[in-house]
Amino acid sequence: MAGTTTRILALLGTTTSFAVASAAPASAQTILLDAITIIASKTQELAIDALAPVSTVRADQIQQLQANRTSDLFFGIPGVNFQQRGDDPATAINIRGLQDFGRVAVLIDGARQNFQRTGHNADGQFYIDPAMIGGIDVVRGPASNIYGSGAIGGVVQFRTRDVEDVIAPHQQWGVLSNYEIGSNTFRASTSHFIASRPTANLDILFGGSFRDNNNYKDGNGTEWQNTGNTNFSGIWKTTFRPADGHEIKTSILHSVFNHLNGVPIPATSTVFDNNVNTTTMNVRWRYGRPDDDLLHFDINAYYNRTDVNMLKVAGTASAATGAIGDRRSFVVDTAGFDANNTSRFQTGGLRHAFTYGFDLFHDQVNVTDPNGTGDLFTPNGSRTVGGGFAQLKSNYSSWLELISALRYDRYDLSGGTGSSGDRLSPKFTIGVTPVEGIQPYVSYAEGYRAPAVTEAFVTGQHPFFGPGSNFIFLPNLALRPETGKNKEAGLNLKHDNIFQSGDAFRGKVNVYRNDVANYIDQATVATGTGACPAGGHPFCIQYQNVQEAQLEGAEFEVNYDAGLWFAGVSGSRVRGVNSLDGTPLLKIPADQIATTFGVRMLHGKMLVSVRWAAISAKDASDIPNSALITGSPDLPPTGSYNLVDLYLGYAPTPNAIWSLSVDNLLNEQYAPYGQVYPGSGGAGAQTFPSAGTIVKAGLTVKFNNDVGAWQALAAR
Repeated sequence: MAGTTTRILALLGTTTSFAVASAAPASAQTILLDAITIIASKTQELAIDALAPVSTVRADQIQQLQANRTSDLFFGIPGVNFQQRGDDPATAINIRGLQDFGRVAVLIDGARQNFQRTGHNADGQFYIDPAMIGGIDVVRGPASNIYGSGAIGGVVQFRTRDVEDVIAPHQQWGVLSNYEIGSNTFRASTSHFIASRPTANLDILFGGSFRDNNNYKDGNGTEWQNTGNTNFSGIWKTTFRPADGHEIKTSILHSVFNHLNGVPIPATSTVFDNNVNTTTMNVRWRYGRPDDDLLHFDINAYYNRTDVNMLKVAGTASAATGAIGDRRSFVVDTAGFDANNTSRFQTGGLRHAFTYGFDLFHDQVNVTDPNGTGDLFTPNGSRTVGGGFAQLKSNYSSWLELISALRYDRYDLSGGTGSSGDRLSPKFTIGVTPVEGIQPYVSYAEGYRAPAVTEAFVTGQHPFFGPGSNFIFLPNLALRPETGKNKEAGLNLKHDNIFQSGDAFRGKVNVYRNDVANYIDQATVATGTGACPAGGHPFCIQYQNVQEAQLEGAEFEVNYDAGLWFAGVSGSRVRGVNSLDGTPLLKIPADQIATTFGVRMLHGKMLVSVRWAAISAKDASDIPNSALITGSPDLPPTGSYNLVDLYLGYAPTPNAIWSLSVDNLLNEQYAPYGQVYPGSGGAGAQTFPSAGTIVKAGLTVKFNNDVGAWQALAAR
C-alpha cells in the first residue's frame, strides 16, 4: 500500500506544504509536511523556518481547490485578498492593504507582471489560468525587497507546470490530463500536459488548457450578464543540463482570454468585447553543487506582454467610450532580468550565506483609443527600474540566525517629461530558538516604489454621465517615490510526534507595522484651487503624496496533521490610515478567519475536507469619504458573510483521482469589499455579487511508462 500511496502523491506532483491534505497515511506524513521555498531570502529553506511571513500553495492543494479563478488558490493564506469583478477574468492581489502599481510584485516563473489599466476596477492586474499553475510562494510585506523594486506590500511567485508535475525521476514520458464540469449555470475545463525525458540531461514539457464559463447566478438566483468567459492557454518548457550542477530552462506561456465586460445593470449600459493575449517568455540558467561553496547562481532573463483589445458592442455613443464598433487597445511590454549568486563560508562558529545580485526591468505602455479617453486615463510612457542588493545570512549553532541586507534602487520615468530617483533600503532580522520548535524573530525592512506612468502622467476630463461625474484628471510630475518601513515580530512553531507517532504541528504568528512615507493616493482638488481650473466641472482628481500612511495588523496560520485527520486555521486583521488626519485608506480589506478540517479514509485512497471562511463587515466608518465626489463612502460598505466549501477525492488506482467539490455550499449572497461596478446616472459604485453555489466534478488521469504501476493495475 505504501508504494501505491507514493505513486498517488507523484501523480499530484506533491512537494507539499504542511497545511495541505495529502493522501498519505500517518506513517508517511513526516516526509510531506514542509515545503522548500527561496522566496524570503533567495536561499533554500523550509517555509516554516523562514524568518518572514511566508506561505506556500502546492500541487495537491491545487488539486483539491478545483479553482475556477486564480484567487481561489489562496484559500487560508492570511493577509492576502483580491479586487476583481465577475465580468473580468483578471486578478489583482492585495497584501496587507497594499495593491496596484507594483506594490505587490507578481512573478510568473520569475517574470514580472506589470500590466495596468485605469478604469472601474483595480489599477494593476494579471492573467493566468489556474490550470497552468504548479505552485505558489507568498511573502507578505517588504521582507523580500531583494526581489526587486516596488514590493512594499509583498511578493507572489507563481511556478507554472513542469516535467516533475507529470513524471517521476525514473520515468521517461508521461501524460497528465484533467477534466472538470460544473454547475451555475455551466462551466467546463480541461488541461493536458505531456512530459518527456529523452535523455538524462534533457526534459521537455508541452501542454495546454481550455476553460469555458457561462454567466453565473448569485446567491439570490439572479443571473449576472457578462460574467462568462473562455480561455485558451499553452505552455512549452525545456530543461537542459549541459554539465554537472548546471541547468538551463526555457519556457513560453501564451494565453488568450475572451470575455464581455461592462456595467451589468442596466442592460443598455456600455459593453466591450475583450480579446486578451498574454505571453511570458524566459531563459533561466542555474548552477549549484554541494561541493562548490563559492558559486550557486541563478540568472533569469524574461519578456512579458499583455495586450488587451476591446470592441464596443453595446451602449450609447460617448466621448469616453466611443460608439458601437469603435476599438481601443492597452499594451504593456515588460523586459527584464534578475541575477544573483550565493557564496557560503564560515567564520569562527558562524555559518554564512552571502547572497548578492542585481535586477532590472523596463515597462513600455502603449494605449490606442482614437474615439475615447482610454489613452488619457492610462497614458503612454515608459519606466526603467533597477537595482542591486547584498544580503548576509548567518547561523550560529542551531539557536541563532541573523539576516542583514542592503538594496540600492534607481528609476527613470518618461512620458513627455520625466523624473528619476534612487535610494538605499536596509533590512535586518534576528531569530532565536531558545527551545527546539519555538523560534521567535524580529525584523526591520524597508522597500522603495517608484511612481507608475499612470500616477505621474494621467490627464484629461472624465465625460459627463451624471451629477459629479465630469471631473478632470490632473498629472503630477512632482510625485515622490514611496518608502515602506516595516517593523515585524513573528513566531515560528514546529513540533512532531506530539500526541502520537507521525503527527505534526506547524504554526506562524506575526504582528507588524508598515509606515509608508510619501504614500501615493488619489486626492480631490476643488475647482479653482491648486492646479484645478475653474468652470464646467465640480472638482479634479490627482495622484498626490500623503506624507505618511500607517498600516498595521496581525496574521496567523496554524495546522495539525495526525495522518488520518488534519485541521488548520488562519486569520488576518489589518488597519490603515493617513497618519496626518487619521482618515482610513481605501484598499484595506475586511478581517477574516479561514478553517480547514479533513479526514483520510480507505487506507489513504479517499480524502474528505470542509473549508469555512468567515469575513467580517466593512462599515462606512472604515472607508474614506471624498465628499467632493459622491458625498458617500468611496466604495460601498459590505456586510459580513460565511463561505463553506466541501471536497471529496477518491484515488481508485495510482493513476486516477475522481473529485467532487461544492463551493459556497450555503448559497450565500455576498460581494467582497472592493468588488464593484460603477453606478449609473451619477450614482456611486455598486457591489458586484459573487456566484452562488457551484458543484464541480473532476477526473485527473496520468499515463506514463512506469511499468510497475501498470502491472499492479492489471493485477487488480
